Amino acid sequence: MMDPKDIERIKPFKLVKYFTFTSLIVILLGSLALSMVIAHRAETMLLKKSEDYALLMAENLNHQVFLQFIIPAALQFGQVIQLRNKVLFDRLDQVVRNTLHSFSVDTVNIFDREQNVIFYSFDKKLVGRKGLGGIDYKQALLGKSRSRLIRRGGFWGILFRAPRESKLRTYVPLRAEKPLSNIEGPILGVFEIVQDLSEDYRTIIHFRHRIIVTSVVIMGLLFFILRHVVKRGEQIIEKRAQERLLLKEKLSHAKRLASLGEMVAGISHEIRNPLGIVSSTAELLKQKLARTYPEARLADVIVQEANRLNSIVTDFLNFARPQAPNLMPCKADEVIERNLAFLALEIHKNGYEINRRFADDIPEIKADPGLLYQAFLNILMNAMQAMPEGGAIYIELSAHGNTLTILFSDEGPGIPDETLNKIWEPFFTTKDKGSGLGLPIVKKIIEGHGGTIEIQNGPEKGAQVTVTLPVERG
Repeated sequence: MMDPKDIERIKPFKLVKYFTFTSLIVILLGSLALSMVIAHRAETMLLKKSEDYALLMAENLNHQVFLQFIIPAALQFGQVIQLRNKVLFDRLDQVVRNTLHSFSVDTVNIFDREQNVIFYSFDKKLVGRKGLGGIDYKQALLGKSRSRLIRRGGFWGILFRAPRESKLRTYVPLRAEKPLSNIEGPILGVFEIVQDLSEDYRTIIHFRHRIIVTSVVIMGLLFFILRHVVKRGEQIIEKRAQERLLLKEKLSHAKRLASLGEMVAGISHEIRNPLGIVSSTAELLKQKLARTYPEARLADVIVQEANRLNSIVTDFLNFARPQAPNLMPCKADEVIERNLAFLALEIHKNGYEINRRFADDIPEIKADPGLLYQAFLNILMNAMQAMPEGGAIYIELSAHGNTLTILFSDEGPGIPDETLNKIWEPFFTTKDKGSGLGLPIVKKIIEGHGGTIEIQNGPEKGAQVTVTLPVERG
């Protein structure tokens, strides 16, 4: 198990998260700035277009007013400006309206040249008023056309609504024209052409709002998508970090076991040679003592203990230097029958009941019969040792797909939870006698065949050992 402190030390991959959030903020701000740039560009184009439109109207109006009003008025009345002369006003009004009937214009004012007085306007209330021209009027008298955007009722901000009223006032000089000449004549007055751009600006504001809303929606969707991706990435990275720590622990554990195995193998080899001498010498001693002292039993004790010690040393060697399986076709049920035949005397003597539940068609597997015999024998002996006064042992064989499953179960007291977590650890044993290498060796044998082994307590009582082995079907 991995130490909780190690889990706390696993640092999730925060860089991607910070980069994602920063990128989203930058992109969102960039989108807002882009919408402002687009709106400003649209406003500039609208102003330029409206100003050009006003100049075109003023040029056409200047031509028509000069030819159809100023010249006839000068010939008939001797002067142009007669503020109270209804005939002159009506004639000028007719000329202006006929000229601008196809143009989109809010109002037209005409100022005189000397006193900054309006002598014609669509709004008759303005006729005769003085001093409304301002600086733009003065610039027009100098021959320079000027335009000014007037807004009322609102604030032209980034996220605020459009002004209630937006009007473009363009001041253009009224000139006398010289026939058949490109030379402009003297300035006679000033045109003030007023265009109502309120609806156009509302369209621009709505367009800008749509850009902002669309950007926010897209950024929101992108945010949640990237957040999900980053969160998933963090989980994967954290999981891999945990796996690396577990792998590191397993590698460290394997190195310790390898070192221990080398040491055990060396010691076992050194012990086994003199142990063989002791065993053979005890056999000879037993034979000689049997002739002289038939009742002597000491030699038997030496032989038995030497054999038991040899068995322990053999377990050490099998664990430290596991034997590679010699694979050949074999049947697991036949191996189990050999195990039961070997244990028949012990089974009969202690009153064990063997219950076989073998499927009808048990497939052949490629395995080492000798190693499987050793593994199954160890499992059966553990089941019998769990029930020293006898009991039932169940053996089930079944095949599903490419897997052969062997289930061993008994009616013993089961395995305590604290012991269940340690049964695969080398040299761990709850018995008075034993090396604690039986189950680790069984595990190595099964895994060496490409299979798995699991041990758990039964649903009611006893322990269950489940072994799975691969089946190669033709």
